[in-house]
Amino acid sequence: MSDIGNLIKELRNKTGAGFLDCKKALSENQNNIEESIEYLRKKGLAKASKKSSREANEGAIGVYQNKELFVVLKINTETDFAAKSDTFLNFLDNLGSICLKINDISLSLEKFLSSKYEDGSVSDYLTSMIAQIGENLIIKELIIIDNKENKLNFYVHNNYRKNIGKLISLIKYETNKNDDAVLKLSKNICMHVAAMKPDSLDIDDLDKNIIEKERDLQKELIQSSGKPENIINKILDGKMKKFFSEVTLLNQSYILEPDLSVKEHINKNYSDYSFIIKSFKLFNLM
Repeated sequence: MSDIGNLIKELRNKTGAGFLDCKKALSENQNNIEESIEYLRKKGLAKASKKSSREANEGAIGVYQNKELFVVLKINTETDFAAKSDTFLNFLDNLGSICLKINDISLSLEKFLSSKYEDGSVSDYLTSMIAQIGENLIIKELIIIDNKENKLNFYVHNNYRKNIGKLISLIKYETNKNDDAVLKLSKNICMHVAAMKPDSLDIDDLDKNIIEKERDLQKELIQSSGKPENIINKILDGKMKKFFSEVTLLNQSYILEPDLSVKEHINKNYSDYSFIIKSFKLFNLM
């Protein structure tokens, strides 16, 4: 490592400031460590590392896509005030752009943090932003989804920007005509997912243990009410049907056509499209 490299490393260890900030501080102070530390303190860039121990429960989620990838990035901040700031939102957008530029479907968060950015790494960039914003920032989640088929849509709830918000839902689907009508349908179903927060796509996708626990609970409640034995199973079937209509996406009452389930709405209005929801995801800050 060169002499300047050693000085940058020493300054970073002593202040917790980012690579680029340390490099500039040394340049401005003729490579004097003590004067560089004072320089960073005056600019509020020192001791960023101490902020990293503070809790961060606010923040935002951003979505980014190109012809091959769909990227979801969740970053936590300490306060909602910081999460709404242009400094933070620009940082999140920049990280999304870096992910798309790397363009690796197998990109992990660990690998992303160690990826090269300017004269340092993404991790160095994060450290410098912690110092600049004055709050702990945590890249909580990085998810990469294959987008080659271009049959994926999303919805941003409580948005700060069109692609950034506190809650994001998305669905992947199949269709024989991916036209404007399907794009509108898929967007509306994403809105439904954000509002209704289903546990699974359909009954077969629901955890069998959850089903059995619910069935046992409902049966016990029916039996304790003194209902005749010959109608208990009929009542139980009705209770379970109601349960499935609450927790499975395809069986939920569709928010834009409440008299129909999501599945019924699709079959009634999009029978010519062979539209099938393959999967859904819901991302929030917690």
